[in-house]
Amino acid sequence: MRRYLVPHLPAAPLTRCLLAGLGAVLAVGLVGGLSLQVGTPLLMAPFGASCVLLFSVPGSPLSQPMHVVGGHLLSSMVALTLRLALPNEWWAVALAVGLAIALMAAFRVTHPPAGADPIVVFAADPGFSYLLTPVLAGSVSMVLIAVLYHRLTKTPYPMKPA
Repeated sequence: MRRYLVPHLPAAPLTRCLLAGLGAVLAVGLVGGLSLQVGTPLLMAPFGASCVLLFSVPGSPLSQPMHVVGGHLLSSMVALTLRLALPNEWWAVALAVGLAIALMAAFRVTHPPAGADPIVVFAADPGFSYLLTPVLAGSVSMVLIAVLYHRLTKTPYPMKPA
């Protein structure tokens, strides 16, 4: 039972924890502010979870730019396509989530927050322009902010290719 109740992450210094939170505040705040300036939404709920990876564990393969942008694009594209072909039912949402996860793994762009994109797509029922805004523009903006933020805080990001 103990293995279920013990944190598996090592303790992090308080400054690192605060910097992760500050990075998320800045990223969501800047992208939200940009949304107002351009007059179109650039934020979607899964970007909050993307911030956890971008700012708290920037060294994770799942946090890398190709995974963030590619994962969100692929998952949203799958969902938009299935939404055209299938009714807005629980089983169609489940199928979209499963297919998005399988394709992210197959294309090597797994980004866990993107697994929520099909749920958002089925709930909101947007058109294909959703791929440009908020998905592409928003995810690229989040990554660019993360790159700049990590340069300022001297945190390596993105990772160097293997």
